Amino acid sequence: MTITPPSLLSLSINSAILHLSSFSDLSPLPDHILIDLFLRTLKAGKLNEKILKLFVASGDEKLLSLIRELNINPVISPVLPTRNIKDNDVDIVIGALQSDLTSFMNAWKPMFSRYHLIIVKDPELKEDLKIPDGFDAQIFTKADMDKAVGPSLTSQLFSGYSCRYYGYLVSNKKYVISIDDDCIPAKDDKGFQVDAVAQHLFNLAAPATPLFFNTLYDPFCKGADFVRGYPFSMREGVPCALSCGLWLNLADLDAPTQALKPEQRNTRYVDAVLTVPNKALMPLSGINIGFNRELLGPALFPGLKLTKEGKVRWETMEDVFSGMCAKVVCDHLKLGVKTGLPYVWREERGDAVQSLKKDWEGMKLMEDAIPFFESIKLPAEAVNAKECMLELAKLVKERFGAEKNSVLTQAADGMIEWVKLWKKVVVPASN
Repeated sequence: MTITPPSLLSLSINSAILHLSSFSDLSPLPDHILIDLFLRTLKAGKLNEKILKLFVASGDEKLLSLIRELNINPVISPVLPTRNIKDNDVDIVIGALQSDLTSFMNAWKPMFSRYHLIIVKDPELKEDLKIPDGFDAQIFTKADMDKAVGPSLTSQLFSGYSCRYYGYLVSNKKYVISIDDDCIPAKDDKGFQVDAVAQHLFNLAAPATPLFFNTLYDPFCKGADFVRGYPFSMREGVPCALSCGLWLNLADLDAPTQALKPEQRNTRYVDAVLTVPNKALMPLSGINIGFNRELLGPALFPGLKLTKEGKVRWETMEDVFSGMCAKVVCDHLKLGVKTGLPYVWREERGDAVQSLKKDWEGMKLMEDAIPFFESIKLPAEAVNAKECMLELAKLVKERFGAEKNSVLTQAADGMIEWVKLWKKVVVPASN
């Protein structure tokens, strides 16, 4: 059997495949050689973002037509957040439920001191706040809230953990990071302290990928990428509007789970970020979040109050309900939500068994709310977060309006008041 040796051209193309990364211009190549080189590169599994851009830059119409026929699109690589988010584009909002913030602030000083801080004192907290020096902090009290929105709305919207939302309202920055005052910086699996602010900003600056799930985590994170089979047409992603961080030590469990497992602590640090898929709901925890206030701010609202709401996280549902609203808004506006890094270390607070004795209604509320949120579709005319929230309020009232004293109906009223406040109080964030 006679074996025909490969031609010099074929050997040259094979050699070129191995060295494509060192080439800067393919435009001098004839059409047929360029296309042959592209197809062999594709077959060899050597086509990556850089190589694809090299072929596209040749400007060869036959090659570009072939790339379009194969539905391959060049990826727009994101600019890393540390390069395009300035310190003065960020507000850190802290809801103060305890008067002495000294240890909390000192623990966060390496991360917080470079940014502007908005500290909102719980209107029901009587003692003066203790805040150490070394911070650019702006403090808001009940008197400030009463003056801006009136005593009635202060009590209705901004008591307890909900006081932080006043900070969201009055901020004039593009990005907001919010961390509970019972949390301190966590350490990663190598023992290094986690910069939660920087990680939230990384998540928000890089695109999210909610329309097609990437099994290798966030493809824009170091060490990850798009997996084989991920459509090139979707690799540009969508803007990320919400970053949901996690917790070490005391995880954000509900009261029944915490009461059943009083000794359980989260000790597992998972170095990963995921985009929550489109149409998937999730229980947002307001303990450790970052968000793009320009895109999503009005969707994070404090209007849902339980009848016997207390001063510990598992006695509240305002952030969970707000998160479902925010996720529906993000899905409608084609925005992304990420979860995972960064972690914070959460200290002990509250007694889950005592919380259960209050006939807590949060569990039943979720069983009613989830089917509602799964079924709704916002109109195409709603093109921003404020308009989406007003449409959501209308749908909530249509579904739950017949139920007397429904906390969901009251929440709908809260949504409307919140949007009014957003239009009245908020100064547009700077670019």
